[in-house]
Amino acid sequence: MQIQLNGEPREIDDGLNLSKLVAFLKLKPEQIAIELNRQVVRRVDWETTPVNDGDQLEIVHFVGGGTAPDYAEYAD
Repeated sequence: MQIQLNGEPREIDDGLNLSKLVAFLKLKPEQIAIELNRQVVRRVDWETTPVNDGDQLEIVHFVGGGTAPDYAEYAD
């Protein structure tokens, strides 16, 4: 079946739900968020949310970053 994944056409197996799609794509569930047809889907709903032919999915990876605070600045 054909879906749009992050704006690109992608062929995937039939019968996948969002949890199985994450496994199929070898992604770490705790590091992503999924938008299905412009609606964010809560992680607790992934198991019961089917992926259908023609669906548009956006998968966003959480990225850590920034700089660590300078704790010496707070020392007396």
